[in-house]
Amino acid sequence: MIRHICMFKLKEENKEENLKEALIRVEQLRGIEQIQRFEVVVNDAEAPESNYEMSLIFDFNNMEELETYQKDERHIQFGNFIKQVRESRACIDYKF
Repeated sequence: MIRHICMFKLKEENKEENLKEALIRVEQLRGIEQIQRFEVVVNDAEAPESNYEMSLIFDFNNMEELETYQKDERHIQFGNFIKQVRESRACIDYKF
């Protein structure tokens, strides 16, 4: 199995609204069949502001399925949105 963790630090401008919109849009990824485990988490309100605001934690059977997911139109659309509102992104893919 491959765990794909992707974290987003959002721009300060319209941060709360953009986080809400990102959480709505990420739900469209739930229907992608290659995703075996789907979890989306947000930073706790009491956590440091320097933390990332949102993280996607998805599991895939193998790297090929992760690559298929990344080419899916729903993923591309989400990526196009998040690129506009994010300050930075961090990602890791690992076998477990």
